[in-house]
Amino acid sequence: MDDKTHDRASKKRTKPTTLPTLFLQQLLIRHKVPFNAEKLEAACQKINNDHAKTALIKKIQLILSEANIKGVRPAQLLWRRFDQRRLPALVFCNKTWYAVTRAETEAGEAVFLDAENNKKELTDEMLQDALVVWLQVRQRAEKPAFLSLKGNIAARIIWQELLTDKAWLINIAIATVMINALAIGTSIFAMQVYDRVVPTLAYATLTTLTAGMMIIVLIDWFLKTIRAKILDSVSCAVDKRVSQKVFDHLLHIQLDLQPRSLGSLAAQVGSLDSVRQFFSSSIIFTLIDLPFALMFIAFIMMIGDAVGWVYVLLLPVALLLGIITQIRLKKLLHNQMIRSNERQGLLVDCIRGAESIRANNATWRFSEEWRSISSSIARYNLQQKAVSGISSVTTSSLSTIAYVSAVVVGVGQIEQGNITMGALIACSILGGRVIAPISASVQHLAQWQQVSEALQMVNQLFQLDGERRNKQDLLLLDDRPQTLELSKVRFAYPDSPIKQVNIEKLSFKPGDRVLLMGKVGCGKSTLLKVLSGLYRPSEGRVRLGNADLWEVDPQIVATHLGYLPQTVHLFKGTLRSNLSLSGAVGDARLLRISRYLGIDTIAANSPLGMDLEISEGGEGLSGGQRQLVAMARLLIARPRIWLLDEPTASLDKKSEKRLWQVLKKSVRPEDIVIVSTHRPMSADNFANRIIVMDQGEVSKDGKPEKVLPQLLSQNAKKPLKPVVTHLNQRGKVDVI
Repeated sequence: MDDKTHDRASKKRTKPTTLPTLFLQQLLIRHKVPFNAEKLEAACQKINNDHAKTALIKKIQLILSEANIKGVRPAQLLWRRFDQRRLPALVFCNKTWYAVTRAETEAGEAVFLDAENNKKELTDEMLQDALVVWLQVRQRAEKPAFLSLKGNIAARIIWQELLTDKAWLINIAIATVMINALAIGTSIFAMQVYDRVVPTLAYATLTTLTAGMMIIVLIDWFLKTIRAKILDSVSCAVDKRVSQKVFDHLLHIQLDLQPRSLGSLAAQVGSLDSVRQFFSSSIIFTLIDLPFALMFIAFIMMIGDAVGWVYVLLLPVALLLGIITQIRLKKLLHNQMIRSNERQGLLVDCIRGAESIRANNATWRFSEEWRSISSSIARYNLQQKAVSGISSVTTSSLSTIAYVSAVVVGVGQIEQGNITMGALIACSILGGRVIAPISASVQHLAQWQQVSEALQMVNQLFQLDGERRNKQDLLLLDDRPQTLELSKVRFAYPDSPIKQVNIEKLSFKPGDRVLLMGKVGCGKSTLLKVLSGLYRPSEGRVRLGNADLWEVDPQIVATHLGYLPQTVHLFKGTLRSNLSLSGAVGDARLLRISRYLGIDTIAANSPLGMDLEISEGGEGLSGGQRQLVAMARLLIARPRIWLLDEPTASLDKKSEKRLWQVLKKSVRPEDIVIVSTHRPMSADNFANRIIVMDQGEVSKDGKPEKVLPQLLSQNAKKPLKPVVTHLNQRGKVDVI
């Protein structure tokens, strides 16, 4: 279909004003969204009557809101831009609505159903300009069971690291058993003193008992010190290894899957801090000592008879209190962490966009948003502290009740002659070892909820696919790849139905000098990222030579492919460290390329020269200077395939001319160069091929002398959108 035919078809295309309720119901059913059919029917009638002239997508939003259907957002787009992996959907074609699903076959082709649920055959030509209605359904997170981390990759990695060397577990277990066994010695000491020493004033016995207790205290101190050192050293080693794994995984995540919020991403990585704090010796040992409460209760019943039943009855009450506290804290901590991540994201945005905020007088808006988030965090924090405080006070009161009850019951047992005064004192001492660990454990289990949320956040990071599969047998290319090809490549961002790139076939051969052109948002930058291996295509293959790009080792890919991003980022360090980002470049080559591009003037204007300090993001250098530094990196690497995204967008005419001259001298005759640009005339005598993109597809591909006149003539026919031109230094016209 040529451009004129396409324009006529677009003008004749009928826009739907209503969506039949039956089709909307079918779409909701296929998405497994619960709804009330009567409410939906009534909502459709009401909205269609009250908003007859409202746009279709707005009507659907109003219908969903009226029917109280939450977590669903509608979107509309053209079929040719629709990513069919996002089916089911609805299609309006030839003035008729159809439901579209994927066939349950290996190919998974689209199946079109009419109102009677009969299959219909629709050709690609019929569907070219068909309207698609698609629903984005918010995924409901599965609520994990209490204290459950089943399926959590982060938790599994931590346990694997903890169990790498099991010797420390045996040592800790032996020390813990001995420490709790020695704790019984204190109660025996008290019982013997009250029963034997006090009635007879047997000081020799007291001396012997005291000496024995001093030995027990020394052994207890030694065991606790050794146990703490073992656990602290293990937790530090595990934290170091796990944090390294998290950071390495972060560096190798597919860029198209990376969370768009830098604040949330940083929070996910920083969540390991709470995990590390939880594994401190004081918390872990309190939880380890908790099971020994049963041993102490058994010993109390041995020496105190009925006194032991006091603790048998109060122990479940204390445990139940702890469980109720955790259930109440779980939701509060989850909401608090979500809002904390939002606040961190807002902070990062405001720091990065401080100039725009002030220039647009928008400080009040961001200040108000910060106040709102901080208020909700403070509210959740107060509620959390209230729950923890009530739990702590109640547990403390239970401890007092246990002591009083034990004394009361003990007096009766003494009267009956079942126990002695010393036995009652010993039971009181051991009773403290029963309730105290439970009281402390309730507080520490509140921290466990924070750890659980943190592990869930880190797990979300680990669930993102890396640039290569785990344990993938990667290819190592022996020969230099001669070609770069795309075959049936489709790319769409996660949770988006729009195909950003839709190319059936495209190839580049040695010696190609390609200018990639098209209006803003047509997919040029995305295509370059797919070609460079930064974005993985949703469908199809990218072939580097004879191998699939995603089957080749990333280091080999980086050797042959060089990519210059549209938005240049410099890192904290010096001008020299940013130029030699990989660290493998000689001073002579670095200085020569710096002189070619004019970067040496940046160094010359500073007394530090090449050691000029660069802050995060390259603040202090202009956009053009940052772009030159990034271009120098690529020239230093000197790849075989050059992928440049708007390399001259921030440069003046003199710097732009110099860059093209340097590029012409640097590329080898057999190299492939692909440049995305809006100023093709600046690359005069460089390009031998021009590719024009439109809505993610290649609309034109040919020699510059054929394609450029067509573009100029098309622009000349659009009086409402005139092409802005100016004369360059050679007297030729530049198209802006």
